Amino acid sequence: MDSDSATGRLGPLLAAGVPVAALLALALGVGGLGWSEAAALALPLTGVLGFFGYSARYLAQSQPLRGTAWLKLAATHGVSAAMASAIWVAGARGIAAALEPAFAGLSTRLEPAVPLLAAVGGLAFLLAAALQHAQAATLLSHEAERRELDLRVMSREAELKALRAQLQPHFLFNALNSISALTTVDPAGARDMCLRLADFLRLSLRHGQRETIPLGEELALVERFLAIEQVRFGDRLRVDWQVDATAREVPVPPLLLQPLVENAVGHGIAGLVEGGAVRIEARREGGRLHLAVENPVDVDAPARRRGEGVGLENVRRRLAAAYAGAARIEVEPVPGRFRVALSLPDRL
Repeated sequence: MDSDSATGRLGPLLAAGVPVAALLALALGVGGLGWSEAAALALPLTGVLGFFGYSARYLAQSQPLRGTAWLKLAATHGVSAAMASAIWVAGARGIAAALEPAFAGLSTRLEPAVPLLAAVGGLAFLLAAALQHAQAATLLSHEAERRELDLRVMSREAELKALRAQLQPHFLFNALNSISALTTVDPAGARDMCLRLADFLRLSLRHGQRETIPLGEELALVERFLAIEQVRFGDRLRVDWQVDATAREVPVPPLLLQPLVENAVGHGIAGLVEGGAVRIEARREGGRLHLAVENPVDVDAPARRRGEGVGLENVRRRLAAAYAGAARIEVEPVPGRFRVALSLPDRL
């Protein structure tokens, strides 16, 4: 232990010892000793009380309140308090004997105050033990809170990883189906789509290993995905980008927009003979990031098939886990179109 640390701990002890010594001197003075004699005895006796604190600390650590029978606690603390009282009285007598040259007959005059000293010594030890138990209980409570927080963080991370892992096979299944459909009608297109798919997967796997990525990188990933789908849909798939420059630097969970865009293509554009435009919006405003993905839908199709899928529910759960309720996702009713709007803090 360095000198600064020792001084830092000694200061509070000395500050607490001054009023204790004054009260003890007052009690001894009222008990029949002279004030100078009482002060001469009280100062060293107060120092002995400091050792009670260390003894009580050991007792609290060896026999914590939780897990120790109350009868055993009472017996142990009672015996310890009695021993501490006896030690304190013996110390008072020894100090009085040492002070005899300065205060003749002090040992004799001290005897009437011995019962008072014995009671004060026992109570002082029990008080020190109570304080040590209270401190131990507080530390245990803080430790339990810390463990609970660690478990929550680990649970959240595990949930995010599981949800993120869910996206890859889902997207890959859809992409392979598209390639399979192209192999017979457009072999060159199928080959081009395979190359683009490899590039997309390489980038998405790299992003998936990170907790967050700038929105600009997420948009670049979405752009690669749309390039893959345009091999299949051609002119039927158009993209309308409405992205503010300031929004691109905001950190977001990886693969946040890609499943929404995948839904927009698979559940929206794919069901329309004439195709349509997928609109992607991003703006930063008032400490929040506002995102939206919008696509045309077949108004005659069942509501479940107009844009919702595994991706939307995945994004909803990931936002809840990552932002602890601070993010919102809404499906906004727009005539003839399906629109998903996200609002989240611009800092994770």
